[in-house]
Amino acid sequence: MAAKDWQRAFDDPILLPRGRQLTTLQDAGTFITKLPKAEHDAPEWQAAMEALLLVVELGGPTMFARIGVIRAHNRHVEREFNPDRKETHWGRRKLARDR
Repeated sequence: MAAKDWQRAFDDPILLPRGRQLTTLQDAGTFITKLPKAEHDAPEWQAAMEALLLVVELGGPTMFARIGVIRAHNRHVEREFNPDRKETHWGRRKLARDR
């Protein structure tokens, strides 16, 4: 039964550079174990592996493992705030209680 748990598929595959995809928990685990030692020992990858093991052993949702792997993979990406995406509140109608 434990081997079968590693075969569980992610809801959406994790896309990697050069067109590779991680579709199952086993794919993600193999990917992490094949990383270079310095990168494998990074706290983000350790957390991702721990999330994978928890999902496999306890039967949790695969989304937890997917989030861990994606966060570890994108750990060097800087997030930017885009003010153009924020909707302003100007021009909205007021509620009756606010009149």
